[in-house]
Parts: sequence; structure tokens; C-alpha cells
Amino acid sequence: MAHNPHARATVFRRFIDSESSGGIILMAAAALALVVANSPMAETYFAGLKLDVGPLNVSHWINDGLMAVFFLLVGLEIKREFVDGQLSTWPRRILPGICAAGGMAVPGLIFAALNWSNGEVIRGWAVPTATDIAFALGVLSLFGNRVPVSMKVFLTALAIIDDLGAVVIIAIFYTGDLQLWALGGAAAVLAALFALNRTGVKLLLPYLLLGAGLWLLVLLSGVHATVAGVALALTIPIVRPKGGSSERTVDSPLHRLEHALAKVVPFVIIPIFGFANAGVSLAGVNAASLTDSLTLGVAGGLVVGKVVGVYGTALATVKLGWADAPVNAAPLHLLGVALLCGIGFTMSLFIGLLAFPDNPALQDGIKIGILVGSVVAAVLGSIVLFASPRPGGAESRVF
Repeated sequence: MAHNPHARATVFRRFIDSESSGGIILMAAAALALVVANSPMAETYFAGLKLDVGPLNVSHWINDGLMAVFFLLVGLEIKREFVDGQLSTWPRRILPGICAAGGMAVPGLIFAALNWSNGEVIRGWAVPTATDIAFALGVLSLFGNRVPVSMKVFLTALAIIDDLGAVVIIAIFYTGDLQLWALGGAAAVLAALFALNRTGVKLLLPYLLLGAGLWLLVLLSGVHATVAGVALALTIPIVRPKGGSSERTVDSPLHRLEHALAKVVPFVIIPIFGFANAGVSLAGVNAASLTDSLTLGVAGGLVVGKVVGVYGTALATVKLGWADAPVNAAPLHLLGVALLCGIGFTMSLFIGLLAFPDNPALQDGIKIGILVGSVVAAVLGSIVLFASPRPGGAESRVF
């Protein structure tokens, strides 16, 4: 029987275009890292990450270099959503904005409450504040039309604002000793980028060349280099739709760059980051390590903190009349999505590495807490969404 290569190509294309595929690949990369880190290849795996390649080792190239491209895409998405997307007006920003704030504050408070007496561990308070948009949307997309479209829009908007909050936290709380000369150079390059924007330059190449210089200067300044990705994104021009049309103009530099990165980031950069950072030896994991205040603070913050922070603030905001409930959404839909917000994989791992850059033991505790909390949040969220009413029914409008 002859094989049809076109059919195989079609299946591959459908997988690549699927909303859940990025999350699936990230899960596979994380699982592979765990297997390798607990196999005879573990020594090679950890040694390979420490291998020097030029001025940085492999781990730093991934976390400081490749992740700057991830943050560039995050910044582009944030700017697009605020200019002509789901966050373009204040009424659209209120509910996801308040819920994102609650979903960051409560997990941080839970972590701090459990680790208040430990001066070093308390630096990890921001780890459970993050939501992994690829994972969360990937799980949500598995439920198809069982979940109203309004909840997908809500989760996307919340996660984008959450990412913005994470960038601010990284810039403020996880910045090392500042080198003023490099910081001044970065400010000058950023000014040049804004000048390009203001003078109407639409070619991407000048922005990207200056962006590379911005990344290097930010890296040398003591501010984490990934912040350069977001800063660069904010200078990329976006062409607003004419006449109130919702269509995005194809010649907008921001949309062109976002489109170019849309497959590279979720299918190349994030899996590489996941594989490089999810690997943790489970040899010493026991009941005591799982109940350690560091691990509990992360896992509890992700599972309990996100539910209280997102679901609680959403109910309060709607009941107070400050914002409308998502269309056709029942309380169970919102509860399920709030639980999915506890999937904090990529950004949580990243913040954990920044919090404890020179302490592998604390990094391992953070990783275990993230893995446990994210899995529990995904499972509980899936159960709640599976039990939720179909959108449009009478029971789905009781909020």
C-alpha cells in the first residue's frame, strides 16, 4: 500500500497550527529532561549545560539569549493587544487586569507566608505568580466548544497582563549590581529605536540590528538581558487598522515580526528552554522534600493562590458591577480557567533561576514545586472544565 506524503504533510501542518501543539511539545521537552536527568546520561546533560561557548556557557545562552527572543514575542503580543486587540479599550482591560493582579498577589503572599523566616528562600516569592500561556491555552483548547470563546479571550488577556507583570518584577526585583555605563548605552540605543519609530521607519532590519546592541548592553548592565526583548518590542511600529476595521494590516512591521516568530518561539525556543531547565534529579526526593516550605510555597501558590486570586477577584469584580462577566460563561468555567492559571511552567522556571542563580539545591526545590503545582493545577482545571455546563444553556448564564 502506497503512502501518501501529502497526507502526512497535512497532518503535520494541522499539528503545527493547533493551539495545543506548543503546550504538547513543551510537555514532551520537560518530560524528556526529567528522564535524561535521572538516567545514565545525567552527567553529560548537566555538564553540557555548563559548557562554555564563547563568553557564555550553554545554559546562559539559552536563558539570556534565546529567552530574549521569547520576551520579544511577549512584548509584541502585549503591544498588539493593547493597540488593536482584546485589551485595546479600558472596559476590556478591567476584568482580566484585576484578575491578573489578584492572581499574582495571592500566590506571592502564600509563598511569603510559608517562607517568611528564611531570608534566602524568600527571594523566590515571585515564582508562583506567573502563568504559562502556552500550557494553559493548550489545555483549554483540548475542550473545544465545551468552553465558551469568551473564556479563551479572558485567559489570553489575563496571561498577557500576567506576562507584563512578570517583566516588571524581573526588572525591579531580580536585577544585579548595575553598571551605569552599560545602562546609559542601553538608554541611548533605546532612544535611537524610538527615534526610528517616530520618524516612520518601517524596515525591520534597523530595529533588529539596534536591538542586538541593546541586548548586549542590557546584559552587561546588570539588568536581566531578556528585558531588552520587551523594550525592543515596544519600539516596533504597528499600523492601526483603518476606518475601525478589525483586519490587521499585512505591512505592519510589528505583525510581520510577530508572524516570523510565531512558530520559532513555541516550537524551538521554548522546548529548548524547557529541556535545559526542567531537568532535576529525583534521587533525593522524598516526603520531606515534597513538604518543604519552599516546594509547598511554590506548589500552593500556583494551585491555591491562583484560584483565590483569579476566581475570587473575578467574582468580586462582577458582583460589584465593575465589569461584565464573560459571555455565556458559568462559574465553573471561570473556576476551571482560574485553576489552569496555576500552570506556571516557563515563566516560573525562569524567575526561579533568577531568584537563586548560584544555589542548585534551591533551584531543584523550585523546579519540583513548579512541576507538582502545574500538574495538579492542570488536572484539577481539566476536571472542573469537563464538569462545566455547555455554553449557551440557561445554567451557563447564572454568574
